[in-house]
Amino acid sequence: MTFTPRLVALDIDGTLVDGFGEMPPEIHAAVRRVVDAGVPVVLSTGRSWVATRPVFEHLGLPPGWAVSANGAIVVTYPPFEVRRQVRFDPSDVVRQVAAVAPHALIGVQDLNRWRVSRPFPDGELQGDVLVQSIDELCAHEVSRVVVREPNSSEQVFADLVAKLGLHEVSYFVGWSAWLDIGPRGVDKAHGLAMVCEDLGIDPADVLALGDGRNDIEMLQWAGRGVAIGDAPDVVKAAADAVTGLFDELGTVAELDRWFPPRD
Repeated sequence: MTFTPRLVALDIDGTLVDGFGEMPPEIHAAVRRVVDAGVPVVLSTGRSWVATRPVFEHLGLPPGWAVSANGAIVVTYPPFEVRRQVRFDPSDVVRQVAAVAPHALIGVQDLNRWRVSRPFPDGELQGDVLVQSIDELCAHEVSRVVVREPNSSEQVFADLVAKLGLHEVSYFVGWSAWLDIGPRGVDKAHGLAMVCEDLGIDPADVLALGDGRNDIEMLQWAGRGVAIGDAPDVVKAAADAVTGLFDELGTVAELDRWFPPRD
């Protein structure tokens, strides 16, 4: 059976932009070819909506959907409308992290605001950031908890996950000792399924690209899930195919396969 993408779902960091948040012009042009073909492009990211919006606007995407906070927040824009926001009680996780890893930075995400135990490194959190006590962080339901220890390692965070016994939530160990914790059973595929239902698109007709552990469910769910060449082995194993490295414009190579440049 010939695969023809009817929707393209794109992770942002490591797929569309580099570690400095810069998007190569070739990637911008490749995404625009998808848009010009009339196929919906849905950003599907762990970022907050505040941090997703600049990428949406830079790409000049037409009014449509975006999935942020690893699927916990689904919006349409413009105009901005929250179509789904899944929240959970963060108190158990926050208090456990504070006890087990007292030097870690803890942040909880509301829709357009972060509340944190201590300031995060510059540029890592976008939008309003408010420093609060542990009790204050636990006081309200949230869409996501982030744990960050800039001087730590991914292995230390893997050990932390084991100590915490995170069974009632979903979690992703990310780049440079970054731990994302969200509502149980909620991931990027969860958010994209809502988009496809609304648009009447079968997941089998979705092309998805990503490079992180938080992309695994999305890559497995989509009709064609493609891992960027820089992705960890576990992400590559979950994908239907692996494209080139980010710096080698692997994202462009995959998009051009289905939406080639015109002569």
